Amino acid sequence: MSGFPQGWEAISFAEATDKIGSGATPKGGHSAYQASGIPLIRSQNIHFKGFTDEGLVFLSDTQAEKLNGVIVRTNDVLLNITGASIGRVTVAPERMDGARVNQHVAIIRPKSSIEPAFIAGFLSSPPMQQFIVAENYGVTRQALTKTMIEEIELPLPPLPEQRRIVVKIDSLTGKSRRARDHLDHIPRLVEKYKQAVLNLAFSHFAERTRLLDMVESERGIPYGIVQTGTPYEGGVPTVRCGDIKSFCVGLDQLKRVDPRIEKNYQRTRLKGGEILLAIRGSVGETCVVPVQLSGCNISREVAMIPPKSNVSSKFVMYFLATSEAKRFILRSTKGVAQQGINLRDLKELPTPDCPLDEQIGVIERIESAFAWIDRLAADATSARKLIDHLDQTVLAKAFKGELVPQDTADEPASILLERIRAERAAAPKAKRGRKKTA
Repeated sequence: MSGFPQGWEAISFAEATDKIGSGATPKGGHSAYQASGIPLIRSQNIHFKGFTDEGLVFLSDTQAEKLNGVIVRTNDVLLNITGASIGRVTVAPERMDGARVNQHVAIIRPKSSIEPAFIAGFLSSPPMQQFIVAENYGVTRQALTKTMIEEIELPLPPLPEQRRIVVKIDSLTGKSRRARDHLDHIPRLVEKYKQAVLNLAFSHFAERTRLLDMVESERGIPYGIVQTGTPYEGGVPTVRCGDIKSFCVGLDQLKRVDPRIEKNYQRTRLKGGEILLAIRGSVGETCVVPVQLSGCNISREVAMIPPKSNVSSKFVMYFLATSEAKRFILRSTKGVAQQGINLRDLKELPTPDCPLDEQIGVIERIESAFAWIDRLAADATSARKLIDHLDQTVLAKAFKGELVPQDTADEPASILLERIRAERAAAPKAKRGRKKTA
């Protein structure tokens, strides 16, 4: 690395740390894990946003003793070094002091004159993540070794500046985390507001009639093919309950049924414009059949509701999604292992009865409100992406010396580096060779 700000130096991780090492899976694998004892940290516990106890397992004292060479200390940097989560990094919290790690996690213990959060931030910065995940280890090797980590070059500012950088990163990412948490609630609020719109749109109707009275008498309200058989290449596309979601039919995964089977179900052969309702599986999901599904069919998991000429398909579809209709459907749902709606009950659903022009007015109000809600949701999604980009920008600037101002009163990193190297040279060399046995 080059082009450092004034007072910065380059140092390898080998020089910047007192320890780099990974652990192992205890003998016996998962059967060795306990409900309590000494924590064993695995890759799922390590996230950029911090350490999580979710999925944390524990070892007995005997199992832990076999991993004594990789004991975690407070403020160790923990780095995932294998698999899909390679590169995820965090700092060990105080409650993990004395824990062990398995072979998927590396302990990086910085020198006392280097801030652990500074190293963790550097490893999570965009250039380092690209280096770890994409360019070097994430695709072909899928693992980081101790030697690879030791060779990483760290841009080292003076210690006071390290601390200023860490404080600034924490402040900015804390704000973005709070904003992200608020934005993550938007999808739930979108569904809530859309439900409120539907409920309000149908709340004023006093006149009701049976759902059966609103459909073509010759077609009624049937369900589709009872046994669709194995997928048949070139067969008839058939809508199942899982294909219906958010008022649409997913066209990509439609099962194709042998035409010799489908020909026995001409009554449910689609023309376009029918309402479909999932009566098994994802009970209550509904949509209007698009014209491109003309000639296709449905399975027994789906009810077909073909409206009369004076009934709007969308009007019925949106009503079926109201809380009122859902409560009726829920009360009519039977079965335990395979719950479903009895068509006899569905036909009796009290449905708003009004002229076609009034139905169209209701649809327009619903879709206008939905469009406004969707625009807000799209704006929230864009903001969410911008926040993620902002976090990456903050980290990128931090390790170029552009996040906080330099202070000429700070002791230069060159002096810090000299001290580290002097301490390293003075440290007793580890003895090599096998231990003698008694």
